[in-house]
Amino acid sequence: MATYNKRGYKAPKEKEVKDTVEEVIVDEKNSTTAGVFSTLDKTASKTEDWVAKNQKIIFGVVGAVALFTVGYLVYQKFIAEPKQMEAANEMFVAQQNFQQATDGIASDSLYKLSLNGSEGKFGFIKIAEEYSGTDAGNLANYYAGLAYLNTGKYAEAIDYLGKFKSDDMVLGALAKGAIGDAYSQKNQQKEALEYYIKAAEANKNDFTTPRFLLKAGKTALALGNKEEALKFFTDIKDNYDTTPEAASVDVLIGLAQ
Repeated sequence: MATYNKRGYKAPKEKEVKDTVEEVIVDEKNSTTAGVFSTLDKTASKTEDWVAKNQKIIFGVVGAVALFTVGYLVYQKFIAEPKQMEAANEMFVAQQNFQQATDGIASDSLYKLSLNGSEGKFGFIKIAEEYSGTDAGNLANYYAGLAYLNTGKYAEAIDYLGKFKSDDMVLGALAKGAIGDAYSQKNQQKEALEYYIKAAEANKNDFTTPRFLLKAGKTALALGNKEEALKFFTDIKDNYDTTPEAASVDVLIGLAQ
């Protein structure tokens, strides 16, 4: 049976259909984009309102931060740095006395001069007190502790060495080890062992570590802790065999077994 199109009707061409679809899609995209921008505008407007309402607080916080920064820089430049230089200048004579005492020249009297001062300059005690918070003041605690240790004042040595703080690989370990020596001289072997272990474990290296492992091992042996002593001696043999401490460690291992 024959079919006829109604008069005036034309089937849409494929291209026209595509154009209609694309037009709808474009309109949807435009609508979504407009929504996003509208949301952004509202958010920006709320932010501006919040800033306007709280501008005094914001300016206050910014001003406080700026004031703190400027104050810190001024303090470092005009107070901390000159104080550090002044402390180092005061310390020069005390260090000279200490070094001569360590070299064996009138040791006791020179150690006392290094502690108490001479030639119009402060000794380590006064430097540590007057310039606390500076590197020189901190280092004065270390020197004072060693001077007291070498003059037989062990409680004072422990006190000053305990105040000394350092990230230096050697000095930090030496300070802890010297506290161990002071306790050992006071016949407080348990406390001595504790600090020898701390010294041995602080920044392990071939200089201080075997030195304090050996002291820890000997102290543990004196306390009757053979198993613990063996651990320290074996550590020297296995890991620090080229150091002077390793020379006699085999004998000590035999005693600890």
